[in-house]
Amino acid sequence: MPQVVMSLDEDQEKDAGTYFPSVKRDPGRYLQPCSAAVKAWLRSMKEAGKVLLLITSSHSDYCRLICEHVLGKDYEDLFDIIITNALKPGFFSLVPHQRPFRTLVDDVEESEGLQALDKPGWYSQGNWPHLHQLLKTMTGKPEPKVVYFGDSMRSDMFPASSFGRWETVMVVEEMEGEGVPTSAAARANQTQDQDQDQDQDQDQDQDQAQTQAQTQDQDQETKAKFEDQGMKAPSDSSRQWGSYFVDARESAGEAGEEGKEEQEQTLTWCCHSIHKYSTMAIPSVEHIAGLPLDYKFPRFSPDRPPTSGYYPRPPDSLQGGRSQDTS
Repeated sequence: MPQVVMSLDEDQEKDAGTYFPSVKRDPGRYLQPCSAAVKAWLRSMKEAGKVLLLITSSHSDYCRLICEHVLGKDYEDLFDIIITNALKPGFFSLVPHQRPFRTLVDDVEESEGLQALDKPGWYSQGNWPHLHQLLKTMTGKPEPKVVYFGDSMRSDMFPASSFGRWETVMVVEEMEGEGVPTSAAARANQTQDQDQDQDQDQDQDQDQAQTQAQTQDQDQETKAKFEDQGMKAPSDSSRQWGSYFVDARESAGEAGEEGKEEQEQTLTWCCHSIHKYSTMAIPSVEHIAGLPLDYKFPRFSPDRPPTSGYYPRPPDSLQGGRSQDTS
């Protein structure tokens, strides 16, 4: 069982554009708290002696806002080490003098970089070699095993597996758009949030009436734009581009069979990269939060079928027809 478990990334800049100010004004409009099962899962790993880290390219103030809304006010108790403004993928690829760790005072980075990490805590920027040394000290292992959860191939999977040699779990929400059911914990959590939202809406109807009238035209325009593009849930397959995992194209039939075509499937670059740089893929952390810590998960391997690393099951497009890996 690995000694270290890490969290997801949010690779964003501080207060850039309109997105960050909007989220900070009304986080409940954009963020959904995780289920009790996820928080219990994190606590159980810590109680079992695992070292938990949160590494994000977000700045500390935005990270705090997100974590308080998603995990609760006591989120810092769930992690041994929190690293913000990590500037991935450089966190993994750069050497210590290029990207030293820095301490924070009131969310402001100290100008002097640290020569090493000697204890757990909250840090900014940093690099994989110094973190690796701290993990060796904390775990008492010469080569601690690390499991890293992320949702970006560029910032998470590729650098963590290639430079850090970590086990990697890619969160691929598109799996839910291809037949993989939403976890029971997530469904229950969504239902609870909807009930709470309905109660809050009743209290706020009068306050929101004027705002709704002012933004009605804009909302209709935005809705029409998304409907024209065939967009539903973020996990749904695109009507324009098709499956996230497989490209399907028509190939000509055998010579002399004019007009006869057959469909050939080829793995997309995204799908191939998942198989190459991830240990396994899941639709969300909710899907594994209720499992025992010693559960034996399937994993991607050159010696196994290409669908072996998807949990709880592969997406529909990878389960039927012929798929070719053209790498």
